Amino acid sequence: MASFISHTELVAEEIIPTIDFGLLLNGTPDERSDMVQALAKACEDWGFFMVVNHGMPDQLRDEMLEAFKTLFDLSNDEKRPYVGGHVLDPIRIGTGFNSKIDIGKCWRHYAKIFVHPEFHSVPKPLNFRNISQEYSKCTRAIGLELLKAIWEGLGIDESRVKEALKLDSCFQILVANLYPPYPNSGTTFGFLPHSDHGLVTLLYQNGVDGLQIKHKDRWMYVKPAPNSILVNTGDHLEILSNGKYKSVLHRAELNSEVARMSVVTVIGPALDAIVEPIPDLVNEASPAVFRGMKYRDYLEQQQSNSLVEKGALNLVRL
Repeated sequence: MASFISHTELVAEEIIPTIDFGLLLNGTPDERSDMVQALAKACEDWGFFMVVNHGMPDQLRDEMLEAFKTLFDLSNDEKRPYVGGHVLDPIRIGTGFNSKIDIGKCWRHYAKIFVHPEFHSVPKPLNFRNISQEYSKCTRAIGLELLKAIWEGLGIDESRVKEALKLDSCFQILVANLYPPYPNSGTTFGFLPHSDHGLVTLLYQNGVDGLQIKHKDRWMYVKPAPNSILVNTGDHLEILSNGKYKSVLHRAELNSEVARMSVVTVIGPALDAIVEPIPDLVNEASPAVFRGMKYRDYLEQQQSNSLVEKGALNLVRL
């Protein structure tokens, strides 16, 4: 098992940036402008922020958590068709980071389901399809609206980046993480330090703390505001922005008494889109620091190998 960093090395609580989604959608021009600037600063300084007034019903989020819990509780025979598959299989259930190569490194069960541009679902529990379809539709709308504001904050043309990334066919994956109680919770990770592929990740958890992010070279606990959605920037936003916005390292701590669950939505470019720095952000003073690579190839390489923080970015770093 991987050894855990001492709690004495963790930073005391800092004020995590908060984005009022309602003001992005329905605020006055000045209120929206302020939120776009706040979002740009959060992406540049943190790579992480909380979204409030997002409009997702609390009941839907709780139903999604419960549906995944029921999925994890199915018998091994019922789950077997989805265990041990290829990283690009649309439905996978496993343990650790990659069940085939990272046995014992992460104390975690996961379920990963591709939900866009083609929607997939498991047959059990019976209500899973309807709940996950509505949840995915809602998180996709929030994520794409945040990206629209992020393009605005970067000063790049929305239509150009939307076309380049083929966002009408954006890739979206729905992931559930279950971290069972672990007796010596200070010595083992639920999830090793890592960054996410894709553009943005939206996360909702079951009220059991455990998420930590790396901010200014120090680890800190995340204490989400009630009913908020946590969002972090991914590797492909770092690539697209030519390094202006960094994907954030994060990890999951274990609890010695209760299980922690999180539901994660990753929104990325279309799988066949070639992601490279947007030309508007490349010039003599800021030359390109990444080469272009098809999103599908990056995803397959990252998910097929051992998790080493942000090491996957070396695939495209110049």
